[in-house]
Amino acid sequence: MRLDRWVLLSGLILACAGCAGGGSGLRPTTAADNRAKGAEVHTQLGQRYMEQGDLKGAMEKLQKALQFDPKYVPANTVIAVLYERINDPANAELYYRKAAELDPKSGAVNNNFAVFLCKQHRGGEAKPYFDKALADPFYETPDLALANAGTCQMQSNDYDAAEGYFRKALDRNANNADALYQMAHVLYLKNDAFRARAFLQRFEALGNPSPDALKLGHDIELRLGNGEGAQDYAKRLRQQFPDSEPAHAIEATARQ
Repeated sequence: MRLDRWVLLSGLILACAGCAGGGSGLRPTTAADNRAKGAEVHTQLGQRYMEQGDLKGAMEKLQKALQFDPKYVPANTVIAVLYERINDPANAELYYRKAAELDPKSGAVNNNFAVFLCKQHRGGEAKPYFDKALADPFYETPDLALANAGTCQMQSNDYDAAEGYFRKALDRNANNADALYQMAHVLYLKNDAFRARAFLQRFEALGNPSPDALKLGHDIELRLGNGEGAQDYAKRLRQQFPDSEPAHAIEATARQ
């Protein structure tokens, strides 16, 4: 499952927020402008530090952003992601929920909270937030939320509902890699290996090999009775991802 990524304004764009009149026609900076600018800049820095692996620095910047403006939605969302990364789900939920309360119609905000709830195996609580995400007419990546909702349904073994979400995701974006892989997976679980193969081939055509996808390809070919094809997937898995769990699983099976 994937979160929507926040794209924050650069400091260069923000620089003119402090420009004053002086014949330029721009209004003077207000205290509210300064708070908004501070929240935005520190959120951007926090996100950048987190991407670089400086989690302590990221936390300091994000807490500073919230001091400037506790209601700044991106700051609440990014600090929620950070708390999730440092294995503090209680605080992660606190800030994901706050962001959803502050911007209850946002597709991205609701998708992110739903993904968090699903990771906590709370799919029933996640569904209303996926629904809110999909109801946002300005949401730019509904296929992302649809694929996430399908993956969430798979946790409760509701394969028919999951397949429905994945099909809707692919109707929106035929090259959604997550939806293609998960569609192959759910069809395999439903004992429809032939159609599973077709969706996995579409996934592979995107050039995004993964250990799980290669293991799934191996299992699909075995179910179809294609031993040579299964061995080809096993070989690729050992060569490309020798230390992965799927590679170890195949090796363990081969030794039995």
